Amino acid sequence: MEQSRVIERIEEILDESKIGVLSTAKDNVPNSRYMWFYNDGLTLYAKTNDQSPKYDELEQNPKAHILLGFNDTNNNAFVEISGSVERIDDQDTIDWLWEKQDKTFFDSKENPHLKVLKVTPDEIKIMNDDEEPVEITL
Repeated sequence: MEQSRVIERIEEILDESKIGVLSTAKDNVPNSRYMWFYNDGLTLYAKTNDQSPKYDELEQNPKAHILLGFNDTNNNAFVEISGSVERIDDQDTIDWLWEKQDKTFFDSKENPHLKVLKVTPDEIKIMNDDEEPVEITL
């Protein structure tokens, strides 16, 4: 599959799938949790609480792995994303995410503990998509 079609397919899966697994590590111990993700192209965003363990884990090690898809796609396709995570407290980004996201976990976009995780992919792999796994490096 040519790279433009791979990117198009990845974006289709990201547009369909909002709940995924974010895995981080602290002191070489993995930690995974379900999160809501929203994409702008291949870049992912998720709201978080700056008092959560993942927030501290990402300060020590900004690398993460994400699984998105499977149950949300008609053929159980999903993506595996490895990338770098930035902890964002920019109000414009928070406002954008607040408009796109579910309204759970925070009562208001002005909550002082509401922050955003921005995931910039290094590698993305499409799995279970009617072909052999396809991987791109960005």
